[in-house]
Amino acid sequence: MAHEIVSQISQFNLGELKLKGFKAYEILTAVDPVPTYSRRDFYKICLTTGHIMIHYADRSIDLNGPSLFFGNPHIPYSSEILSDVYTGFACLFTEDFIKAGDRSDSLHQSPLFKIGGSPVFKLTQEQSTYLTSVFQKMLAEQSTDYSFKNDLVRTYIQLLIHEALRMEPSDSFQTPKNASSRITTLFLELLERLFPVESPGQMLPLKTAQDFAERLSVHANHLNRAVKEVTGKPTSTHISERITSEARALLQHTDWSVGDIAYSLGFEYATYFNNFFKKHTGITPLACRKAAGHEQLAT
Repeated sequence: MAHEIVSQISQFNLGELKLKGFKAYEILTAVDPVPTYSRRDFYKICLTTGHIMIHYADRSIDLNGPSLFFGNPHIPYSSEILSDVYTGFACLFTEDFIKAGDRSDSLHQSPLFKIGGSPVFKLTQEQSTYLTSVFQKMLAEQSTDYSFKNDLVRTYIQLLIHEALRMEPSDSFQTPKNASSRITTLFLELLERLFPVESPGQMLPLKTAQDFAERLSVHANHLNRAVKEVTGKPTSTHISERITSEARALLQHTDWSVGDIAYSLGFEYATYFNNFFKKHTGITPLACRKAAGHEQLAT
């Protein structure tokens, strides 16, 4: 029976992690309860042992033995433990944390984190022993008062990355039995990650079917066929419905102006948002706000 990964990650606050930009921890075992997260906002490097199945994008990766996994916050993924013994190490970090000491290109353009790439490496015992020592140094360093410990931690992360770049990616990817179902789940999870919109200055990074297709590294027609096959509705309909739902929530529960709400939801002009909202709800944004008792916030 499969178990989900449990580790010391449950012992620290993700808000603190976001503030500091980095956290290393040891994976101890698989026990209950399983911690859950609404979003994965951080890059992840994980050194594991045992038998594990990683569901990543539209593929499943069957790993048995020492392995190194690179998680991308732009791609939903999940893990199943298939063996009784499961140990290892992991670190989470933000792109800003890495770029504070390196003005290189965005991490999601790296071959290890790039969407459509191969993020898993099978390790020899020698490689596993060496990478374990790097994680142990990282784990010890984060607890020190050394003034330049962040620079040292960045060095350890870069060392993990460069060691992986020297290896050949794992060829153990398996095509799922139902590719349409997998890509649809991937799309729906990615869509949900965009919400809630938390700031009037935050514009949706993805708004069209083409935007989602490019992020998922698939052709827009392929994405739409898969989504429609599984759900009965095209990709654009799911996007419009979710934006409409968020618009209602913002109109009813915030004091943002209609113009700010329009901008945050990806509309360049408030008139475009007004037309969109009325098309999908039958009423204007102002009428929706008025019905919620916020006449004073109508403008």
